[in-house]
Amino acid sequence: MEEELKLFRTWSSPFPLRIVWALKLKGIEYETVYEDLANKSPLLLEYNPIHKKVPVLVHGGKPIAESLVILEYIEETWKQNPLLPQDPYQRAVARFWAKFGDDKVLESIKKVFMNQGKVREEGVEEAMENLKHLEEELKGKRFFGGEAIGFVDIAVGWLANIVSVMEEVVGLELITEERFPLLSKWTKEFAAAPIINENWPPRDKLITKYQALYQTYMTKQE
Repeated sequence: MEEELKLFRTWSSPFPLRIVWALKLKGIEYETVYEDLANKSPLLLEYNPIHKKVPVLVHGGKPIAESLVILEYIEETWKQNPLLPQDPYQRAVARFWAKFGDDKVLESIKKVFMNQGKVREEGVEEAMENLKHLEEELKGKRFFGGEAIGFVDIAVGWLANIVSVMEEVVGLELITEERFPLLSKWTKEFAAAPIINENWPPRDKLITKYQALYQTYMTKQE
């Protein structure tokens, strides 16, 4: 008998989406528990008492927190449709780019979209530099994982959705075909893959959410 598998997530956060995509790509059945982060459930606080956030994957009653850690757990637990290469060096490289996506790319893009004036200008410069590295990594590849979606594609998959939403909200373009032809092509191919496409949050709801979030940030800076 298979052990119970539950994913605690919200409807809009890109981090639990990584887990959704990984489980779907591996054909693993699971139960979804939607959380309201303004009113966190006792179970979420019990399973993730340190960060108190989603995603949390609960497998056989044992909780695993933090999306990249969960991806590693999924990869080690279910061997079918591997997300990481077999070669140890290539596995390490994939982990590097996944971490680079969170530590550098995400942070610089947040700096762009959640600030104004000089701070935004600095963020644009940093984001462009970071995106150039991803563009370089895509040379000769369809996906970061090669011909199939892999660990890095899932880790930076938010680029194919959240960035365009924020571009629309703020009226500022970052990823264009002229600047980043390979990355631009990748965002379209990744977003169009059936398992990815079927699990995006509704775009109109995301725009409404990020418009409100953006207005809140801007009000605080006035």
